Amino acid sequence: MEKTIIKLFKKISSESPQCVFQMYRNGNDFESISYQQAYESVKNFAGGLLSLGVVRGDHIGIISDNRWEWQHADLGIMAVGALDVPRGCDATPGDLSYILSFAGCKIVIAENSNQLQKILALKNDFPELKTMILFSELSEEDVKLAQDNKVEIYSFNDVRVLGEKYNSLNDGRVEAEIEKGEWDDVVSLIFSSGTTGQPKGVMLSNGNFLTQLDELRERIYMNVGDKGIVVLPIWHVFERICEYVILVQTSTIVYSRPVGSILLSDIKKTNPQILPAVPRVFESIYDGINRKMRKTGGLAYFLYKNFVRIAIYWSRIDRSLFDRTARFKMDLRLIKWPGYVLGWLLLWPFKLLGSAIVFRKIRAMLGNNFRAGVSGGGAFPPAIDEFFWAIGVKVVEGYGLTETAPVVAVRPIKRPIFGTVGSPLRGVSVRVVSMKNGEDVGKCKLGVLQVKGGTVMKGYYKRPDLTAAAIDENEWFNTGDIAILTRHNEIVLRGRAKDTIVQRGGENVEPLPIEMKIQESRYVQTAVLVGQDQRYLAALIVPEQAELEGFAKENNIEYKNYKDLFSNSQVIQLFDTEIADRINAKNGFKMFERVNKFCLLEKPFEVGVELSAKQEVMRYKISEIYSKEIKALFKD
Repeated sequence: MEKTIIKLFKKISSESPQCVFQMYRNGNDFESISYQQAYESVKNFAGGLLSLGVVRGDHIGIISDNRWEWQHADLGIMAVGALDVPRGCDATPGDLSYILSFAGCKIVIAENSNQLQKILALKNDFPELKTMILFSELSEEDVKLAQDNKVEIYSFNDVRVLGEKYNSLNDGRVEAEIEKGEWDDVVSLIFSSGTTGQPKGVMLSNGNFLTQLDELRERIYMNVGDKGIVVLPIWHVFERICEYVILVQTSTIVYSRPVGSILLSDIKKTNPQILPAVPRVFESIYDGINRKMRKTGGLAYFLYKNFVRIAIYWSRIDRSLFDRTARFKMDLRLIKWPGYVLGWLLLWPFKLLGSAIVFRKIRAMLGNNFRAGVSGGGAFPPAIDEFFWAIGVKVVEGYGLTETAPVVAVRPIKRPIFGTVGSPLRGVSVRVVSMKNGEDVGKCKLGVLQVKGGTVMKGYYKRPDLTAAAIDENEWFNTGDIAILTRHNEIVLRGRAKDTIVQRGGENVEPLPIEMKIQESRYVQTAVLVGQDQRYLAALIVPEQAELEGFAKENNIEYKNYKDLFSNSQVIQLFDTEIADRINAKNGFKMFERVNKFCLLEKPFEVGVELSAKQEVMRYKISEIYSKEIKALFKD
């Protein structure tokens, strides 16, 4: 394999110039871009950057959501030896100010006028900004705003035109820059939130990405000309590696959106083989199927429910028979074999009938060529996993972090093992260590997962202290995730040792800033955010008893004992308002950081029970003690 991503792209483009690289929606139809056309676009954009004075090692911001131009711009940045500093359009002004100034970006590429306005409003925070490039065409207002801020501005097409002229006068210059690239060159600086809420710049190299591609193209296999339909923002490293997996197999990237009706329509039009997405996308498909069947009602709904139930049970037996489920110790599978075989044979005709009558129509929603979905960016709910497995739709789950670029493991399409995220990729080692002393506990024992190998980041930008805390002297990276290894070295995740909450959509939420903001209310003594692997956030709240009783007295609320207040409508409305007034966009919080539900707790937290000796909340203890209350908060 080539030693840089841009060299790999150049090689594939020369070997398969007419193959389709990208498809994107233009009105009601899809437009196509070949590998050759894309390489010419990348080469011209690279030449444009050189003409604007970009040199090796420069940091170039990209503030945009997913679109075909993003990949061209980024590959052009790699071609000249610069590196990207990406973020999505939902980035807060505070995040942008910190990221772009800390990274020292002199050039920023933005998606449209809205992002231009947001960035230029912050220019005083990073006066080194000299040039803006918009993917969209420029308006007169864009030009005037840039002039007023003493910033040069170009459209994406303007830069390509500049590059075409530059390349004609400097033949071979871009190619020469491409050849200078090395395996260890940092190509991306992705900022992810830390435990304090301040973003950390993860330095990822060519080698970090390419290490994964060696085996990912075997586990997530595609043929030349196959299509992978993508829906996630490309500044997320999961989406980025998905596009590289498609690229390395000379397949086609099809751009869609994570909206059920749009995605299903695009699938019908393009017939893709692969759909990589966060769990929420597969969950929305699942919910849509169930809503449709409930609405149909009658005999059809009765048959659907029962065939699904039978298919799930048959699939459990099938996985046990053929060793496709996680195994941690010697079991009684051989003794139970005759019973399994009998159950498998008895249910098999009903499974086939359900497939012919019901499941075939569901599978048709995903097109005629669908091979598999790839779920990543958050935990895949077991019930959804079982459903798709039962109806004959393959969805394999993967695992990784921004710091591992991101893939550590993924179930192979050809032989997935249920209940796991697969075994580590070639070039990646994992171990599970004790949460008490950090010693390797081996297989089949719970502990904290550590990762070592070619996918692990170069470090955190300008933060050697954070790098040293995350990667030990033997180069083991501490993921902060609680896991257990099966007998066959597959990884089973059991939670997170660190505080970061990862939702089903892949959003990373740092709980402390939200909790501290809620605790500004005089009615709140303690707030603990929950929502790991859920659709939304919720909170456990210990009220300030005296303040709450004072509120009850002022509002003539009658109650026999303190806990009676927790079900009073005025009290519920009080806490609703207190939370909503603090956790909102005006205060710098994102939409997915809103707290949707809460539960009031009667007993204050105690040292040695919910609190450590330093009076810090012990989150794993909270999860154990209040498991019933937390479960109720996420009950549909």
